Amino acid sequence: MSGDHEDYIPEAQAANDTEPEVQQISASQAEVAELKDRLLRALADAENTRRRAEREKLDASQYAIAGFARDILAVADNFARAVEACPKEARDSARPQVKAVIEGVEATERQLLATLERHGVKPIDTSDGKFDPHLHQAIAEVAAEGKAPGTIVNIVQTGYVIGDRLLRPAMVTVARKSETGTPAGGPPG
Repeated sequence: MSGDHEDYIPEAQAANDTEPEVQQISASQAEVAELKDRLLRALADAENTRRRAEREKLDASQYAIAGFARDILAVADNFARAVEACPKEARDSARPQVKAVIEGVEATERQLLATLERHGVKPIDTSDGKFDPHLHQAIAEVAAEGKAPGTIVNIVQTGYVIGDRLLRPAMVTVARKSETGTPAGGPPG
């Protein structure tokens, strides 16, 4: 019986012995919770970095040619000016060799514009006639009969976008407000 007596631990002492174990378990649980939170944050940060890298890669591939395209637009402008410099009447009366050169310039211009469009470079649509300061650059205000103030009267230079970004604003003239306070050519209000 003496062996049974040695195994006996009073209740107060048993409670004191389990208290450090409970504290150790609580500390371990708190450490696990903290490590889990740090892991979730690290995973979220890694996912955000991956998404940002994908977005930057897409932007780089889509907009990498922006500088080159901006430079090439000057060539497209020169082709357009060359075609405009020879009115239809002059073409009709021109010698066959001159007509061939003009047709070659027109074909080259079309090919250049098609190539730019294949790479995401598109002209700004100004068909609605509304001036948009994000897409257009007003170079002058002019009197325009029948046009509301601030609407596009003439396109001096075509503007272009690449993807959804402005590459070059369209240079336009806009209708000015008439001196009487009514739209130029419009009925008095």
